[in-house]
Amino acid sequence: MIALEHFTANKEIYALVISDLRMPNLNGLELLKKVKKLNHDVRTILTSAYEIESDAVFQHYLQEGIINSFMEKPVTINQLCQRVRDEFQVYQLASILK
Repeated sequence: MIALEHFTANKEIYALVISDLRMPNLNGLELLKKVKKLNHDVRTILTSAYEIESDAVFQHYLQEGIINSFMEKPVTINQLCQRVRDEFQVYQLASILK
């Protein structure tokens, strides 16, 4: 997957990764797990049109901080922009506190 390759090569410059649950070759849960292993500080948003909130793996990943935020689709551009701002603000605050 090109996105994961790019992230791996540039993991220190990313603040946020947004992923859909269903993708070819690698689902969003596994992508975000790999991303967090490479850079624990990066913020993550998972999106899906499917009911996933009761899924045990999803809940585990939320508790472990692998998924920082979830957005059920459809998502408006305003909702997405606000969530990105929120996650970036958390990222910046965590960077200051380091």
